Amino acid sequence: MPVVSLPYTYLERLCGTDRKTIIDHLPMIGSDIERILDDQVDVEFFPSRVDLYSTEGVARAMRGFLGLETGEEVYPVTPSSISFSVDENLKEIRPYIGSAVIRNISLGNEAIISLMGVQEALHWVVGRGRAKVAIGVHDLDKVTPPFRYYGAPLSRSFVPLDFDREMTLAEIMEEHPKGRDYSHIVRDKPFMPLIEDAHGNVLSFPPIINGELTRVTEASKNLLLDVTGTDERAVMTALKVLCTTLITAGGTCESVLVNGVRMPDLSPVLRTISVPSCNRLLGTSFSAEEIASILQKMRYGAEKTDENTVSLRVPCYRADIMHEWDVYEDVAIGAGFAHLKAELPATFATGCEHPIIALASLLRDICTGLGYLEVMPFTLSNEDVMYARMQREPDPEALWVLHPISEEQTLVRTDLLPLLLDLLRMNKRRELPQRIFHTGDVVSSCKTYQKLALASTHPGADFSEAYATADALMRELGVSYIPAESSDPAFIPGRAVDMMVDGRKVGIFGEIHPGVLNNFDIDQPVAGIEIDLHLLFPMDQETKS
Repeated sequence: MPVVSLPYTYLERLCGTDRKTIIDHLPMIGSDIERILDDQVDVEFFPSRVDLYSTEGVARAMRGFLGLETGEEVYPVTPSSISFSVDENLKEIRPYIGSAVIRNISLGNEAIISLMGVQEALHWVVGRGRAKVAIGVHDLDKVTPPFRYYGAPLSRSFVPLDFDREMTLAEIMEEHPKGRDYSHIVRDKPFMPLIEDAHGNVLSFPPIINGELTRVTEASKNLLLDVTGTDERAVMTALKVLCTTLITAGGTCESVLVNGVRMPDLSPVLRTISVPSCNRLLGTSFSAEEIASILQKMRYGAEKTDENTVSLRVPCYRADIMHEWDVYEDVAIGAGFAHLKAELPATFATGCEHPIIALASLLRDICTGLGYLEVMPFTLSNEDVMYARMQREPDPEALWVLHPISEEQTLVRTDLLPLLLDLLRMNKRRELPQRIFHTGDVVSSCKTYQKLALASTHPGADFSEAYATADALMRELGVSYIPAESSDPAFIPGRAVDMMVDGRKVGIFGEIHPGVLNNFDIDQPVAGIEIDLHLLFPMDQETKS
């Protein structure tokens, strides 16, 4: 969760109360106070409350919570003559753009810092590191509308922010710090997204960097906002949060025409909630009038419709309100959790340890007793690590990720031993011997079950060590097995054993094949073991994924 810095002077001015009162009530609106300094307080908010990622947003919420200013805040938007055209070439690259104009704003140093903070927080939480959403804030008085959002060649040049010379888009991606950080988002695209004005002056190269020409300073009075991205809802969420933040800071909002569509729309969303449902969930007995009053403290427009219903106007910046239960949570926050009566549940049930957890605990005790250290590899892996490097055929029943964020995480793991070898690769410069194990879930055929894997690497690691470890492990588990020669290509032929129990293979152990070691760039021999626990202990472990 992002940490938001709230400077006392600016916060007190926006809230209309003293810092002690604010700090005392901050945890009550859902924040976690990180540190209290001489000039500011640093707090964390849940990622769902993106409207609280600025001093202005916190002040707006705090004024309502303290009863200083209740009910919805109205955000008027007046039309402007400013327009954007969007190039069709961006349809498959970065197709969506949101824009607005903020006029007559007075930005002090603390307001600029707050604006930069909410911009970066939105980049992280809503924008997924700018891949989904990127934000530009510009001094409108330095450029001339109408504006153009189009796909530019790499040879196009401008002066990027914090530089004093022109650079091509290719140079920016290689030499500018922001280019090195974010060029991976657009590097493989046929065109680069670019925003320029009527005279060809570049405002922004999203999602990389703005132009130095439109840098925002304390002297800036009129701002142009651009929010570009690959997800229209996320783009509009970020735009609404920015607009309402800057209106709270003292600006006025004007709309922009983007390909014939006027934006932003800062009107509230109309909903109704059920009073009985709210009381049933919270264990309260609030009346419709009381719930409406509480929600007004949480900055909703709220009125009693009848004894069982409250009508709401949900603020445009509350993107987290998706259904009634989200509103009920705000009723609990607004009423104050300390004022909710603590009661024992009407029903009583005793819990017990699940057999799978009990087995995992036993395995951990055995493996650590054998001198192995537990590791926690990722649940997501890829075909290269899971199969190609292991010299194994891919599992046709593997569960693939529909839209992977990287080539490293394309499927849910079907085995554990490849992940241990990958960890040994990462730690091959560490002191030897290294003996590691992991027990956990794998997924195949859309079912989740458990496996155990152990790996040992050092100059003397061999089949004998794997045999001795597997023998001790099975003896401690109280299971007898019959060894059978294995043909698994991940192991050296003749130095691998299939573990047979009741006529079926439940595991394998042996010395890892040199080809596999080369594939993982491991320069020491490795003894490995992998056991399929749902075959060894068939106790209704399988669960649907």
